[in-house]
Amino acid sequence: MRVAILDDYQGVARQYGDWDAVGALAEITTFADHLADEPALAERLYDAEIVVAMRERTPFTRALIEQLPNLQLLVTTGMRNAAIDLSAAREAGVTVCGTGGLGSPTAELTWGLILALLRRIPAEHAAVRAGQWQTGLGEGLQGKTLGVLGLGRLGGQVATIGRAFEMSVLAWSQNLTRARTDEIGVTLAASKEELLEQSDIVTVHLVLSDRTRGLIGGDELDRMPSTAYLVNTSRGPIVEEPALVEALRTRSIAGAALDVFDQEPLPPEHPLLRLDNVVLTPHVGYVTKETYSIFFGEAVEDILAFLGDRPVRVLNA
Repeated sequence: MRVAILDDYQGVARQYGDWDAVGALAEITTFADHLADEPALAERLYDAEIVVAMRERTPFTRALIEQLPNLQLLVTTGMRNAAIDLSAAREAGVTVCGTGGLGSPTAELTWGLILALLRRIPAEHAAVRAGQWQTGLGEGLQGKTLGVLGLGRLGGQVATIGRAFEMSVLAWSQNLTRARTDEIGVTLAASKEELLEQSDIVTVHLVLSDRTRGLIGGDELDRMPSTAYLVNTSRGPIVEEPALVEALRTRSIAGAALDVFDQEPLPPEHPLLRLDNVVLTPHVGYVTKETYSIFFGEAVEDILAFLGDRPVRVLNA
């Protein structure tokens, strides 16, 4: 058996989980680089019977799956992966299994980004290193309005922290109920438009779907006050990237903090990299030692269970 571990950017996958147990049964190869070219990826994975995919870094489309005749097991970290065609995998006889994960790291990063953005932490850090001192003015949070798009597990955590900062908190999503907002202790916005118009900071915590793709476009950004900020740690395509770049360039909004993008890794020539009112991180919302312990520990469990003819956490049964 041959096992391929993809997109191990930090080269740490085999530090988490009992890979020695897998190594006794199979040959393991890890890849630290991201290979976006599908024919090249198909060639790389052609001999692999088992592939471990890190979240949605590498899409497994029907076309790719059909080029992998030896593939038997595809493990994704997390229990949801919109980048895998589950139906195509099932038709090809490929078992897809998932793992557990943690929500708190992404909520924590959201607040790290909010504070970095409003208190100008990256800019002041760079200024101190350059021999400068107090180069600009930050903004506080107390008394401001936080708008939370999506009040699930992550959105609820973010909203709760917003209340601890003594912010007013609005929340909205297509199916959000007053029972849920009352549970968290926040206000249900009457509409998406109301939330955008009244919030000083808008933070996105929605699952990417046909309903949420492009949910925030040019019209929505125009509704935000020119002093407002947008934070996205969910999925890039929920916000129309060209419209966001234009809003930041013209300063029709004050700034943005982004952990997710339409194309990842972010191309070196991307216009976001030329803007001074944006804080960027490389999709690290879930990237913590604690999360990786679960991801790769349970990936090992998935592989060993599959090899023992008793697959667990199957996503395409």
